[in-house]
Amino acid sequence: MSGEKEEWDFDLRPGEQMKVTSEMKTMFDKHGLIVVRSLFDDEENSKLRQAAEHKDGLTNHSFLQADANDGDSGLRSIEMVLWNHPGNDVTGMMARVHKMATSMEIFMGCKEMYHWHSKLIMKHARSGGSHVWHQDYGYWYTGGVLYPDMGTVLVAIDKCTTENGCLEVLPGSHKCGRVDHINVGGQMTVDPKRLQLLKDHIKTYQVPLNPGDAIFTHANLVHWAPQNNSDTRRWCYGIAYSDVQNSPYNDKFHPVYTPLIKVDDDAVRKCENFTDFTGKDFYKRDYDSF
Repeated sequence: MSGEKEEWDFDLRPGEQMKVTSEMKTMFDKHGLIVVRSLFDDEENSKLRQAAEHKDGLTNHSFLQADANDGDSGLRSIEMVLWNHPGNDVTGMMARVHKMATSMEIFMGCKEMYHWHSKLIMKHARSGGSHVWHQDYGYWYTGGVLYPDMGTVLVAIDKCTTENGCLEVLPGSHKCGRVDHINVGGQMTVDPKRLQLLKDHIKTYQVPLNPGDAIFTHANLVHWAPQNNSDTRRWCYGIAYSDVQNSPYNDKFHPVYTPLIKVDDDAVRKCENFTDFTGKDFYKRDYDSF
């Protein structure tokens, strides 16, 4: 990764309202991703961290995802919490604010999107496993959705660095459409031969994030996140959205379309609910498609 700022990387000044500009939309269409620095300020990110760390909170619903690159050692894993509906707690407000939900609608060119799922991703120091090279739609295609009109916003709770396993991307790979995936160790990964061809044509970029930074990605962007070999944890919060007309044809893995009730951008700052998860519908790890 070069020291120069990439053209998909945008800064929000303190107090500036998030607004998707024509330049940002053009860059998203070109690269399949946009980074927005300081999308959430220190106060908002502190609340997200409190929600993630609360002893009576989200981690009571966690499970372990094995690292497909770890062989049979069992020493590496990713701890995760997943849920279907946003709810009214701090994490729910973050999924519902306009600077997240409406921005994704504009980036994706969708009139209306709904909450597909949210997940807390916890890569612990020295043991956090990798998410192998994949497209999010490589998973969701098997979950009953017909179109890749979907996207994810990943918000950094901690500082995400090259040492603790920040995201790595192949910009523009979303234009290739959905590529074949295979199941390796319980994770879905891009077919190795096709992945090598993509990497021969597209430069790999690392995307370090500071707490409160966010990366918006298209569901067909090819990306991965390496193991955490550092002494610092790497926790992130990911929210996925789907087009309103892209409701799954079955509800085996995900419920069908439910309207997303958006809230004002100050909702996270105002929210004091860290433990009431009414209606969130947490996943139980009894299947491989999420």
